Amino acid sequence: MRGIGVFLLLFYLSLGVFKVNLGYSKERLLIYAGAASKPPTEEVAKAFEKKYGVKVDIIFGGSGYVLSQMLLSKQGDIYFPGSSDYMELAKKKGAVFPETEQKVVYLVPAINVQRGNPKKIKFLKDLTRPGIKVAIANPEGVCVGAYAVEIIEKNFTPEEKERFRKNLVNYTESCEKTATAISLKTVDAVIGWRVFEHWDPYRIETIPLKKEEIIRIGYIPIAISKFTKNRDLAQKFIDFVLSKEGKAIFRKYHYFMTPDEAFSWIGGKKPVGGEYIVPTEWIKK
Repeated sequence: MRGIGVFLLLFYLSLGVFKVNLGYSKERLLIYAGAASKPPTEEVAKAFEKKYGVKVDIIFGGSGYVLSQMLLSKQGDIYFPGSSDYMELAKKKGAVFPETEQKVVYLVPAINVQRGNPKKIKFLKDLTRPGIKVAIANPEGVCVGAYAVEIIEKNFTPEEKERFRKNLVNYTESCEKTATAISLKTVDAVIGWRVFEHWDPYRIETIPLKKEEIIRIGYIPIAISKFTKNRDLAQKFIDFVLSKEGKAIFRKYHYFMTPDEAFSWIGGKKPVGGEYIVPTEWIKK
């Protein structure tokens, strides 16, 4: 009996060691990410954790807001904003290693409405019709909000812009909350990303903008933070995002993997990335 007891004790101890070896190592990564990539980034992080045994913590939000958090805390291994605008800002502020920047996927602005389009919104200027409830992301800290303002400023007359602002019921705090405003039916339409439809296909429908209404397309960049304590591990995560396995996850959510894929959907070529200075009238006091 004693021999059996010792055997069982050693057996259970071996199981415990086995579990520890399969669990997370002491290494971990902290990523500050714009919510424009939230669904696939969460999935990529889980796949990375499973493959390498490294815990990945992600703080999502508006790209400008999470950049401010990273700078204030002086922590974080990777900055993964929703557009080039905020990566350029991060480089100017010395928050990332510029040489580590990579482009992951591409985004096209569009109108997002409730599935079935109950308000029969077909065109951008339909957002100025009386009784239409519209939201955009806060352009002061959320990339897709800046794109929305740029589109409005370039396509609306002063009178149309005033009518649009009367329909504007909310500034959302992130890409995720912009899409959720449609999912929860708190608004009739948002100017968001075309990919929102694939985050929640049962409740969100995309209305493409005319190719002449689109000023530029966006891309989601990634770079290593200057606050990282493990640059090699941070680079390993970026390499995984850009690997065949990582890209397959983004493609599953219908992100454009190349500019040409985005141009094909639009029906014409557009500038890629860049920066836009939001007029002060759109900044909340």
